Amino acid sequence: MLLRIASLALGASVLLAQTPGGQPLSTLPYTPSLDVPSMDRAIDPCMDFYKYSCGGWIRNNPIPADQPRWDVYGKLAEENTRFLWGILEEASKPAPGRTPAQQKIGDYFAACMDEKAVEEQGAKPMEADLKRIASLRTARDLGPLLAKLQLTGVNALFGIGSNQDFDDSNRVMTFVGAGGLGLPDRDYYTKADAKSVETRQKYVEHVQKMFELLGDAPAAAKLQAQTVMSIETALAKASLTRVEQRDPYNLKHRYARTKLQALTPSFEWDKYIADSGLWKVEDVNVSEPKFLAEVQTLLRTQTPAHWKTYLRWHLAHARAPFLSPRFVEANFDFYSKYLRGVPQMQPRWKRCVHLADQHLGEALGQAFVAKTFGPDVKRRTLDMTKQVEAAMESEVKQLPWMSPETKARALAKLHAIVNKIGYPDKWRDYGALDISRDDFAGNVVRAIEFESKRDLAKIGKPVDRGEWGMTPPTVNAYYNAQMNEINFPAGVLQPPLFDFKMDDAPNYGNTGATIGHELTHGFDDEGRQFDAQGNLKDWWTKKDAAEFEERARCVSNQYGQYTVIDDIKINSKLTLGEDVADLGGTLLAYIAWKEADKGQDLQPVDGFTPDQRYFIGMAQWACGSDRPEIRRLQAITDPHSPPEYRINGVVSNMPEFARAFACKVGQPMARENACKIW
Repeated sequence: MLLRIASLALGASVLLAQTPGGQPLSTLPYTPSLDVPSMDRAIDPCMDFYKYSCGGWIRNNPIPADQPRWDVYGKLAEENTRFLWGILEEASKPAPGRTPAQQKIGDYFAACMDEKAVEEQGAKPMEADLKRIASLRTARDLGPLLAKLQLTGVNALFGIGSNQDFDDSNRVMTFVGAGGLGLPDRDYYTKADAKSVETRQKYVEHVQKMFELLGDAPAAAKLQAQTVMSIETALAKASLTRVEQRDPYNLKHRYARTKLQALTPSFEWDKYIADSGLWKVEDVNVSEPKFLAEVQTLLRTQTPAHWKTYLRWHLAHARAPFLSPRFVEANFDFYSKYLRGVPQMQPRWKRCVHLADQHLGEALGQAFVAKTFGPDVKRRTLDMTKQVEAAMESEVKQLPWMSPETKARALAKLHAIVNKIGYPDKWRDYGALDISRDDFAGNVVRAIEFESKRDLAKIGKPVDRGEWGMTPPTVNAYYNAQMNEINFPAGVLQPPLFDFKMDDAPNYGNTGATIGHELTHGFDDEGRQFDAQGNLKDWWTKKDAAEFEERARCVSNQYGQYTVIDDIKINSKLTLGEDVADLGGTLLAYIAWKEADKGQDLQPVDGFTPDQRYFIGMAQWACGSDRPEIRRLQAITDPHSPPEYRINGVVSNMPEFARAFACKVGQPMARENACKIW
């Protein structure tokens, strides 16, 4: 269960490879971690610090046609993608000296880029699965069929996978969760506002279009789209909301196999489990029993013909991005153009780079790390992490609202956090994965199945605590509550986010605050429910828990007043963990920076005091713009607040910021009743 922050992107100024076009990435414009031209100094920082820090960047960086939003991270991620493109282009050239990893990523990329061969295949890559679906006779035959489809990435009916036991974090067990929806969230099926009604109609039209691409007549396709919508609406109404999913106790339901069978008697679990390759499953965690109860109702009420319709749609939906242009374009038109407002599809090379990272990320990551990530970066990141952790230890010890008993347990958890920096100690072995230079769709399916089987094979075994949940080139970071670990891939530890050329102030404001953000996830509304070993266990006294909740409520009430777009407010119960982490992380990094630079004679740079430089550096990661459509989607699905509130919402609670910019209490960036947790 990963508690993640918003995507953090990779700077390209230190990269040494060349793009396929021949431009060395090292010659791209250098962007420091504090970029004065990105600011708008005509804005009063006490009125709107985000616009003060980012107004120039937003004005000079319109959203590209193939992006739903454009920000500092996205722009740098684009440069990172071009760098990976160069690696893949080189690896795709057949040569006797290619390593096994180079052969895998190179042949995968070559097959993906052969658009003519992909177009000639049309819908043929789905033929075998379509025949399996056509052979379905009764609902009881769904088990083996679903097992096969789900292993190859078809999200139908429910999901199965491995995860750590909530009660014993050293044990991996089977999890069964809700799934089977084609829209991004269950709320799309349940909300009654005009935009949601319109979206459902557009979705039905898209599903109809996909059935027509499968060869169905328009009238039949229209009826089948309605069948899909009916089944998915029933599943959506039985699903937990995203806010409900934030409470891990809502997801903890241990079932013996016999009890699982009793919950859904119309489904052949023994056949399904065997065909999924799981032989030793004695018990499972059912994340949403109410959802499986609805599955049972549907199994009794829907005809085999309806199930065939539903499965054909989900097969086409899963495979569409990897098929001929007609499928790709139809998929883009709804999911990108309509839902996210993106007017233009990404070029094929870019899509192929992303897929290579998705399916062979640690093989690609080896080449990435070798060219971009040195031991000095890892050492300095670890040093900064330890300093931020020391700041949190000091703050916890001084908390007036936390009892000595809870403090001792909080410190034990803090000291147990594992910091993973850059890349795994042991690379993933893709030797068993068959990659062909002339079978792109097959490569995709085999790669998904390889990963599915690898995931399920962990069940019943001890937890591999060296495993990573992100690939090394990924421009992101995360905290894992059940592992009690922080992970910073190499991709995020590059300029302008972590900039060797700059002084400590903006580096601590940016990367330091990100470290603090991830650190405080272990103690936010969700992460705090796990103990030092990653077990779901209440280690707080009732009084201390109530004190935390009162302070967290201050944050929730503050962010709930902010507008996302039109009349849509932030769902601050969904964003609470990230909002708390933003506030806590920025404070902890500030304290750590002050300690790191203690005794130094820090002077203004570019007319900004060191404290001002800290906060400007902290703000400029968020510079960017969104399309209205992506704002609407993220208001429902994203646990992060919009970027401007992740900056203004934080600094308005910090007296350190008010002192740095001489803001007076009552101004927008100096809240009268400031929130503070740590």
